[in-house]
Amino acid sequence: MELNTSNNNTKKMTVINGSHFSNMEGFYEEVSRLFMKDEDWKVGTLDGFDDILYGVETDITWKDSLKSKEDLGVDLTKEFYENKIRQGKPFNVELIQQKLDELINKNGQTLFEILIEIIESHKNITLILD
Repeated sequence: MELNTSNNNTKKMTVINGSHFSNMEGFYEEVSRLFMKDEDWKVGTLDGFDDILYGVETDITWKDSLKSKEDLGVDLTKEFYENKIRQGKPFNVELIQQKLDELINKNGQTLFEILIEIIESHKNITLILD
């Protein structure tokens, strides 16, 4: 939750603390607090998380990342997809069912892996799993 700037580097250091959350709602709260301090809206979707990282130049240290990997693992991801399938529109139920099937068959990504991929897709951000 701390935002530090070191003297020898112009890049900021942002710490996502895995001990602060155990589900996606908590993750969104954590990143909203870190990246959206002056905004009147909060992150609430994977796309929204991706969007707020555009233009951000920071090193992100994800503390307690092993806890997050477990918390945001297969079980929560399965529940995440099942909820979207239940909701139906506006979600692409066919695509989500495919992602769920891949997850069940151990070929799919967990929410943790999706979040890592989103962060790593932003070239101005260096991710350190701690």
